[in-house]
Amino acid sequence: MKFAKSSLFLALFGGLSFSALADVDVYGKANVTVQSSDDGEGSFTEIKSNNSRFGLKGSEKISEGLEAVYKFEFGVDVSDADSKGDNDDNITARNQYVGVKGSFGQVVIGRNDTAMKQSQGKVDLFNDLEGDIKNAFKGENRLGDTISYASKDFSGFKVLATYVAEDDVDADNGYSVALTYGDAKLKESKLYASVAADSEVKGYDIVRATVQGKLGDFKLGAMYQTQEKVDGSAEADGYLVNAAYQMNSNTFKVQYQVIDFDEGDKKTAISAGVDHKLSKNTKVFGFYSTFDTDNQVDQDYLGVGIEYKF
Repeated sequence: MKFAKSSLFLALFGGLSFSALADVDVYGKANVTVQSSDDGEGSFTEIKSNNSRFGLKGSEKISEGLEAVYKFEFGVDVSDADSKGDNDDNITARNQYVGVKGSFGQVVIGRNDTAMKQSQGKVDLFNDLEGDIKNAFKGENRLGDTISYASKDFSGFKVLATYVAEDDVDADNGYSVALTYGDAKLKESKLYASVAADSEVKGYDIVRATVQGKLGDFKLGAMYQTQEKVDGSAEADGYLVNAAYQMNSNTFKVQYQVIDFDEGDKKTAISAGVDHKLSKNTKVFGFYSTFDTDNQVDQDYLGVGIEYKF
């Protein structure tokens, strides 16, 4: 939504030029659940904010074929507080960067999702909830000290790349690259696919392949991943399969994920849920997720929630 003429927005960002304000987009979402959670020591009820956020993004023309781009996105926890009702972590940093865009693609510097994280597209049907793929697979990283590149579309193909500066004399630079095909939202194409690799990113080397397709009212997705620590330990292979079925205003979905470690541990995640759309920007939903591990405690989560996007 455009706020070029908003008195509140002008008051908050009065130091910026009007030309910059003219292309600012304010966006965000609130996602809150009431859930019964069992982390292995007994169940309890909690109200949880699931990566609720707000952000500012925009661009300004520099010259013919060249634009400056920026994004400042913040996480907002609308639920948790300590015994005194205070929450020092109510506002947290998400993707925040500045860069340029042109015929070569886009280059930005700052904090951003790595190429591998971006490569998953929309395949994770329980993103931001307990069943999020990050709770079993490594590689879902949002890092500072990065330079990110995204190419223009070449017959449906795009190249993504992330350089992670070591930022320490004893650390090593990290690299994340991906090749994607199709539209991740499955609106302009009925197929999305990607391959991605991380080298020394947050202590891991990872290779991942993702595919998602639309067939009538069904969406089917799959992912395969192999990962290991940079020292060669904690080797593991995993895969994910899921399906979503849309019927009128309802979307029914299931997801199965497993990661199998060479050292003997195995973790399985199963999630099922339903989304009911109330309007273009609002939905209510319910979900159940369970995690089964060989060497750790099992976990179970049952919740209902509401999401509003703006």
